[in-house]
Amino acid sequence: MKQQITVTVNGVQYTSEVEPRLLLVHYLRDVLNLTGTHVGCDTSQCGACTVIMNGSAVKSCTVLAVQADGAEITTIEGLAKDGQLHPLQEGFWEMHGLQCGFCTPGMIMTAYDLLQKNPNPTEEEIRHGLEGNLCRCTGYQNIVRSIQYAADKMRGAAAAAGGE
Repeated sequence: MKQQITVTVNGVQYTSEVEPRLLLVHYLRDVLNLTGTHVGCDTSQCGACTVIMNGSAVKSCTVLAVQADGAEITTIEGLAKDGQLHPLQEGFWEMHGLQCGFCTPGMIMTAYDLLQKNPNPTEEEIRHGLEGNLCRCTGYQNIVRSIQYAADKMRGAAAAAGGE
């Protein structure tokens, strides 16, 4: 028996009939065709499926789509605005924060959540914030540098907007 859900994803509202057992990650990928959210482990260990739901980072492989009914969700596809990369996306590009790129969307979404809560994190706070995300290619140093780059850029933009 399918259930109707309505979610807002990247600013667009969707209403769908879904199986009650459908995971949010599969809803995003298979129903909405937002394939930037990756399925890495299906056990919540890797973080590749991380999205922002109602303002907080969640591993979408641990959330049923029906649990997201009424939620506001941001995926990696929703970060860039008007053709401009988000500072985190730019940071991963400029600071070489990725290799194969499989973990990158989850890393970026986790970092986005971190920077919303702490716009000036220390290296230790960044590393702690990423603990639920695994990368099998890098030594994490460039990932940390990418997040520091984005934090600096975001603080600079905020200061410029505030006239400081």
